[in-house]
Amino acid sequence: MPPPSVVKAIVPVAGLGTRLLPATKSMPKEMLPVGRKPVVQYVAEELQAAGIPQILLITGRRKQAIEDHFDADPELTAALQRAGNERMLADLAYTDSGTRFFYTRQAEPRGLGDAVLYGAEFAGNEPCVVALGDSIIYGERPGSTLRALVAGHFASGACATVLVEDVAPDDVYRYGIVAPADAGELPIGEPFRLRDIVEKPRVGAAPSCLAVAARYILNPDIFDALRQTPLDSRGELQLTDAIRLLIQWGRPVYAWRLRPSEQRYDIGNFESYFRAFVDFALADERYGYTLRKYLKARAYDI
Repeated sequence: MPPPSVVKAIVPVAGLGTRLLPATKSMPKEMLPVGRKPVVQYVAEELQAAGIPQILLITGRRKQAIEDHFDADPELTAALQRAGNERMLADLAYTDSGTRFFYTRQAEPRGLGDAVLYGAEFAGNEPCVVALGDSIIYGERPGSTLRALVAGHFASGACATVLVEDVAPDDVYRYGIVAPADAGELPIGEPFRLRDIVEKPRVGAAPSCLAVAARYILNPDIFDALRQTPLDSRGELQLTDAIRLLIQWGRPVYAWRLRPSEQRYDIGNFESYFRAFVDFALADERYGYTLRKYLKARAYDI
């Protein structure tokens, strides 16, 4: 009998991207290039590599470019075929992967939890992945982190499993922070249970330095929790608060810690975006070598 699996993913891409203005004035932040691909393509390819064939993107105003990007373009494909440009055809393989893309629009930006709630009918009675469309998870093999997260979710009997990463104590206020149920050294490569999760705690008041890292496996219970979660002080519905409610209901909520060889790239501001672009450009198998040569030649300016 094959192991249990997840076949549906919800990808919120409706954020305004205000911290990346003016670049995001007319372009979705999820379409900003990191190396040779837009951010959201890395997310979609991660889901494809993890064996998830159905992807719902929660879009918003001025996000049409995302739908266009994942739409097949027969005229462009035919032109490349006539030109014999196999390399560029290979670069467009993500549009012909057998993945089914679905779209729905979040009426107004009312928080991540509100965006996820738009996927309730899509998810139905099955567990689903939630993958933030502005964060790239880099690992040794594409999709390996997400595959491990799914396997850990089913092995532990969790209601919800969140990917977490270590962050500096001074940065905890930026993230959802988890509180492990057990004290002591936490495992890497296996799930561990949580006793609490807090959205953007104050520095000095955080229960740990483990931050939610933009990937979740969620059972359908999450949608009931979201419907019963009050809005925060800014009038937004937070997914972290709904997961906290699951814990308060006594449901098993677990975390999975990023391995040392894995990294999250959060394209949330220019500093993190520039770092991601440089890392991926330097690692590019086609152009990384020439960029490294260029940077060495310009070292005196750095």
